[in-house]
Amino acid sequence: MEQGTDRMARTSNGETASSKLEGPRGSSRRREPSVQGTIGVTKPTRRRRKEIPVEQAKEYVGIDLHRRRSVIVRRTEAGETLETVHIDNDAQALAAEVAKAGPYPDVIVEATYGWYWAADVLEECGAKVHLAHPLGNNWGNRRVKNDERDATDLADLLRMGRLAEAWVAPPVVREFRELVRYRIKLVHLRTGLKAQIHAVLAKEGVTVPVSDLFGNAGQAFLDEIDLAHAYRVRVKSLGDLIKLIDQEMAMVEKEIRLYVADDVGYRAVQAIPGVGPVLAAVFVAEIGDVSRFPSPRHLCSWAGLTPTHRESDTTVHRGHITKQGSRLVRWAAVEATIRQGGPTPISACRERIGERRGRNIGRVAAARTLLTLVYYGLRDGEIRCLAEAG
Repeated sequence: MEQGTDRMARTSNGETASSKLEGPRGSSRRREPSVQGTIGVTKPTRRRRKEIPVEQAKEYVGIDLHRRRSVIVRRTEAGETLETVHIDNDAQALAAEVAKAGPYPDVIVEATYGWYWAADVLEECGAKVHLAHPLGNNWGNRRVKNDERDATDLADLLRMGRLAEAWVAPPVVREFRELVRYRIKLVHLRTGLKAQIHAVLAKEGVTVPVSDLFGNAGQAFLDEIDLAHAYRVRVKSLGDLIKLIDQEMAMVEKEIRLYVADDVGYRAVQAIPGVGPVLAAVFVAEIGDVSRFPSPRHLCSWAGLTPTHRESDTTVHRGHITKQGSRLVRWAAVEATIRQGGPTPISACRERIGERRGRNIGRVAAARTLLTLVYYGLRDGEIRCLAEAG
């Protein structure tokens, strides 16, 4: 009996000694499973607690980027603002503030004026950069709008998974785009100068007898025509500016050819009727990595060539094309359909739909067909390059 009494004696912490000696079947009371036992994790000891690293909570960083200054807002997954800072636009200052969010943070920047340098700095710091589409995000009817609110809303859109993202093109693609877009700017400047010469001749009541005023016959006509002194000075100055722009365009075109010298997709899309070296360069530069589009329909939608879609319950409305995409790709696709020489499947599509629904709708439909061919040309070119590299 003394041994039995000793076994039933309670210990100082309130447990009986028999509970320590009995096996799993010796206890009549069913024990409730603990949290650690339920999920299969043992309770860490004091030494093990010290060895377990404490993971930093995930943070979202929203940046309202301006030309000289920017606002940075750091928020948690729960939507709590950790810090709001104003910095002067500098690579070191931006990197130092983003580093506070820990390794590999999610950072969002709006695709506005001068975002290239910020995206490059953030990627070098190891951040996952998200580019917000200015037109694709619904900012709501806000009564208060300031830089801090804009940065906070950017972070919240990313945090809630409701962000309409734009593609962050790599530096090589951005450089090629710069050359292609600059050439288009030079063309627009030259067109404006030529229009001014026509305007000066109209003021003097001069009728142009040639179809191309800036060809060889037209240049001879301009040299022989009798104009007042002020108009003569202006026409001479405009002609010199046109020659200068032609020289700059030749230099830019040479640089463009160097960029696409070994591009298989650039050569492939030129096999499409109506697509020459200039339009092919526009497609390659603006589309970039075509594999980011799952299908040609996604590419056409990105280019703004698909109609708007409004659906509610059983009612569906389709309107005009969205025009919310790459303006240059949309222009190049339509321009290539107009340049179709002779009977081609694309021109037949344009004529067939144009007779039934109008000329403009026919051109848009043909542009979608042509852009589908561009998609497959660029995709097959990339696959071929990967196969040759492998």
